[in-house]
Amino acid sequence: MGLCAALELNHRGIRCVLLESQHEPPTDLRASTFHPPTLELLDHLDLTATLLADGLRVPQWQVRLHATHERAVFDLAVLADDTPYPFRLQYEQAAFCALGWQRAAAAEHVDFRTGVAVAQVDQDGQGVRVTAADGSSIEADWVIAADGASSRLRQLFALNFEGLTYPETTLLATTRFPFEAHLPGLSWVNYVWADDGTFSLLRVPDRWRVSLYPRDDESVERALEAEQVQARLQEIVPNAQGYEVLECRPYRIHQRILDCYRHGRVLFAGDAAHLNSPSGGMGMNCGIHDAFNLVEKLAVVLDGEPDALLDRYDRQRRPLAREEILAQADTNRRRMQQRDPAWRRAELERLQGIAAEPSAAREFLLRSSMIAGLRKAAAID
Repeated sequence: MGLCAALELNHRGIRCVLLESQHEPPTDLRASTFHPPTLELLDHLDLTATLLADGLRVPQWQVRLHATHERAVFDLAVLADDTPYPFRLQYEQAAFCALGWQRAAAAEHVDFRTGVAVAQVDQDGQGVRVTAADGSSIEADWVIAADGASSRLRQLFALNFEGLTYPETTLLATTRFPFEAHLPGLSWVNYVWADDGTFSLLRVPDRWRVSLYPRDDESVERALEAEQVQARLQEIVPNAQGYEVLECRPYRIHQRILDCYRHGRVLFAGDAAHLNSPSGGMGMNCGIHDAFNLVEKLAVVLDGEPDALLDRYDRQRRPLAREEILAQADTNRRRMQQRDPAWRRAELERLQGIAAEPSAAREFLLRSSMIAGLRKAAAID
């Protein structure tokens, strides 16, 4: 999110310093879904063409019953009049960070400094001083804190990050096994009810990302063992040759949000401001939307408008995150965690009914694709 903010500031001809604690772009498994309005925003920075060239377009996504292969299929073509990008795009966040890193390093108005960890932030009515761990310091008019889920700046100000940590741990594994050749009607994005739980299958250009969960009586450590990961994949599709597992990592799921995105001259965005379940692929997208909304307002303030305008950033983005993003992600998670067969059957039929009726499908997809929420936020003064 810091990369997006820096590139948008650069696009507007505004000088900025971008601090990154790492020396190289991250390569670990993170998000992979870009929603239509995110592609529209990134097009503004001439990034979308690269994503489209290298990513995987997903015109449909689905919720499935694994035992019978019954499914509710949501076709984003119904959004053709609402966006020039009526599809999800599957593109690894690590690749996006590498692209943004490259662009930021070459940007005329961005002073990109890597390997710089922030130790202290002090502010008054005139500006902010950021002190790095090596003792060096930077003075600025404003600071955008887009430093992730473990935000150092959020900790420095001891801000309340209200919320919860969900009880389950997700195991994300990747493999090149062609699930699409074995599961009828499979889309590139699938949320699946299995007899003993749930899993998801999300395709990126060169592999499948499989989200699994430890069994009820199984520790995370045991679930991560190669033989256990292999067994869970075999339950999805039996594979006599065995699965080549490229990567496997655990992660906990949180739902948290700051009381306010503005703390004086420090403005929070992305995971530093809010965390949500990855179900529905909205977390990274929400952070990118934060960055563009905030820079739009910062540019006007730097041009002489009252800084109270920055409170509008909080008014627009925080309720949206709480009432739309966190709420939808939580609903998506709870839906897939349900195990009662009768409940699942009723929910699948309800979703199939929505998907089959164009106007209902459009309203559903406007919200799940984050278009409706952005329109609602833009109307807030």
